[in-house]
Amino acid sequence: MTTLVDRAIAVLRANHDTLAALVPTLSEEQLRSRSGAAEWTVADALSHLGSGAEINRKPIATAAGEQVGVVDNQSIWNRWNALPPADQAAEFVKHDAAYVDTVAGLTAEQRDVPIDLGFMPEPVPLLVALGMRVSEVANHGWDVRVGVDPSATVDPDAAELLIELLRGPLAFLLGFSGKADQVEQDVRLAIPGGGIEITDTVTVTDTIDDPTATFEGPAEAVVRLLTGRLGADHAAGVSVTGNVTLDQLRKVFPGY
Repeated sequence: MTTLVDRAIAVLRANHDTLAALVPTLSEEQLRSRSGAAEWTVADALSHLGSGAEINRKPIATAAGEQVGVVDNQSIWNRWNALPPADQAAEFVKHDAAYVDTVAGLTAEQRDVPIDLGFMPEPVPLLVALGMRVSEVANHGWDVRVGVDPSATVDPDAAELLIELLRGPLAFLLGFSGKADQVEQDVRLAIPGGGIEITDTVTVTDTIDDPTATFEGPAEAVVRLLTGRLGADHAAGVSVTGNVTLDQLRKVFPGY
C-alpha cells in the first residue's frame, strides 16, 4: 500500500529530477533574472532550496543513525550566499539529490523515529518533516521555473499531496501563513476536492458545507494561492465568485 510518506518521497524525487534537468540549461542571464519570489533571483531560489536540503537532511540522517557533523545554520547560509550563481545552481542539484537519496533509503524502522528539526517545539513524525520539504520544493521550485517560463505551474502531484497534508499534519502552517483578519466576514470557499474556511483562523477541509464562495481553477493554483503565488500575472483561468474576491484572498495569503 502506498503511504503518504511514500507519496512525499516520490514527489520530492520527481521535483528534484525536473529541476536537475533544468539547471544545466540555464544561462548566467537566466540565473540572475527574477524568480517567482519578488526579492530573489532564480539562483537565489536554487540556493535557498540547496541550503535547505543540506540543513534538513542532517536531522533525518541523525535520526537514522548516521554520524553527522554539527554546523550552525547561519554558517551554511553564509557559505551558500557567497557562491556565484552557477555554483549555487550546481550545488543545489548535489545537495538536493543527497536529501532525496537519504529519505528514500530509510528503512521501515527508521521511518518511525521522530525527527528533531531544531526549530519545532518537539520532534515531529517523518511525514511532517517530508511534508514541509515538499512545500518548500514545490513552491520555490515554481519560483525557479516561472523565472524562465511564465506558464510554469506547481507539479500536480505535489499540489494534491500538499492540500491533503494541509488538512492534517501540516495544518499548523496555516496558523503562520494565513491572515484571517484580512476579511470582514466568514468565508467558506469551495476548492477542488474540498474547501478553505476563513473564520478567526484558516483551515483546509476535505468537504465544505454551504459554501459562501467558489474557487474555479486547478489544485496547483490553490497551492499557489495559499503560498502567495497567485498574482495577477499568473492567474490565467482562475476565478472566484461569492462573498470574497481573489484580491481579498491574496491579502489573506500574502505568501513567503
